[in-house]
Amino acid sequence: MSDAPKKTRPKVPEGKSRYLTTRQKPANEKGYVGYETIWEPFQKEVPYSTPKKP
Repeated sequence: MSDAPKKTRPKVPEGKSRYLTTRQKPANEKGYVGYETIWEPFQKEVPYSTPKKP
């Protein structure tokens, strides 16, 4: 039974949607495969400027 081949997970393609990207991480020593999630900003950020004084 100890001669059984190790199970490996297939490589998953990168997932993309409008604001989200998901990538597969490499397996660790226990064989766990994690996923990395990258979020794109929903709105543009404008630098703050002080309002004019009356």
